[in-house]
Amino acid sequence: MRNKAIATSYPKEKIRILLLENIHASAAEVFRQHGYTSVTGMKQALEEDELLKHAAGIHLLGIRSKTRLSKTFFEKSPKFIAAACFCIGTNQVNMESATANGVAVFNSPYSNTRSVAELVIAHCIWLMRGITDKNNAAHRGEWKKETKNSHEVRGKTIGIIGYGHIGSQVSVMAEGLGMHVLFYDIIPRLALGNAQPVKSTEELCRRSDVVTLHVPSSASTRNMVNEIFLRKMKKGAMLINLSRGDVVDLTALRDAIISGQTGGAALDVFPAEPDSNLQPFKTPVQGLPNVILTPHIGGSTEEAQQQIGTDAAMRMVQYLESGNSTGSLSVPELSLPLQHEAHRLLHIHRNVPGVLGDINGTLSSMKMNILGQYLKTNERIGYVVFDVDKKHTRSIVDDLKKIKHTIKVRSLY
Repeated sequence: MRNKAIATSYPKEKIRILLLENIHASAAEVFRQHGYTSVTGMKQALEEDELLKHAAGIHLLGIRSKTRLSKTFFEKSPKFIAAACFCIGTNQVNMESATANGVAVFNSPYSNTRSVAELVIAHCIWLMRGITDKNNAAHRGEWKKETKNSHEVRGKTIGIIGYGHIGSQVSVMAEGLGMHVLFYDIIPRLALGNAQPVKSTEELCRRSDVVTLHVPSSASTRNMVNEIFLRKMKKGAMLINLSRGDVVDLTALRDAIISGQTGGAALDVFPAEPDSNLQPFKTPVQGLPNVILTPHIGGSTEEAQQQIGTDAAMRMVQYLESGNSTGSLSVPELSLPLQHEAHRLLHIHRNVPGVLGDINGTLSSMKMNILGQYLKTNERIGYVVFDVDKKHTRSIVDDLKKIKHTIKVRSLY
């Protein structure tokens, strides 16, 4: 069903949208359904020099993980309104510069959680049955039919470190297979089903047959799985990592597998990964028994990419048409009801005292009737959305731009 487009002050056909890195067609479809016709898609990422050639003319940009948005890009993109990372991470964006220039940056952190959770469960079953070694033997022409070190997952205990969106889905799916579920998180979380929280990673390691990691990359998680951590796991227990590559010390893991302390591992992320499919890949755990290595494909399913395309594009459309910045990582988050029979204006400014007073003073001097006003700040900038009656003149935008510390002003409708 076609979405009803909202009329905007700036003609929608003049809003230029660039989507890079083969973003799913669902994103372009969202824009077209809302009346935006100038949508260009490219399969490849762009280096900074190429990207800067587009900078002066684009209003919205969609990227994945390979395109870098630098300080230079934001400073040379005067018309730029918003960017979306059609993936989970935003490390490829200079967020400080995006904030300073009043550009909203969005991502889609939860659209691929089901895909990741399913692969965790698949890896869990394959590790417990030793499928990788049997599969490799069969490809070599060897018949390796045996029950040794081959187990059902039913009745076994899976320990989940990080009980957020992905970890909790793994919990539900694992329990559906008859597994016992333990979890640890630094934030108190509501247990789903019969899952049990534990007080420490040490307790989780001691009790789990499989440990799966779902934590961010940070100073506290870097190499958290090291020689000491692996020694605390049950002898022969399995390790799964589909979170971040730097949370596991791969040399320590290699030694633990060779010694038999760790019974196997499944890894989808690595400290260093090739930039393209044409580059070679090396890791210390290659060639080891009962080790599954996948090329960072946890969220790489058609379904996940379609959902990411729709979700990230809708976030940008909502920001364009209503000023709703929910999910923005740079502009303060505001969620606003539509105000009929009114004009809506957006004002982004440096977060210094007195700016809101100057805005209200400007509106008062023009005898503007304010129907609604919303303000939110972060440590760098303030974001004000206000609705005024339709009697205002076009000069109000110019007057607002003259206010000291102003970064961006937009008239939505």
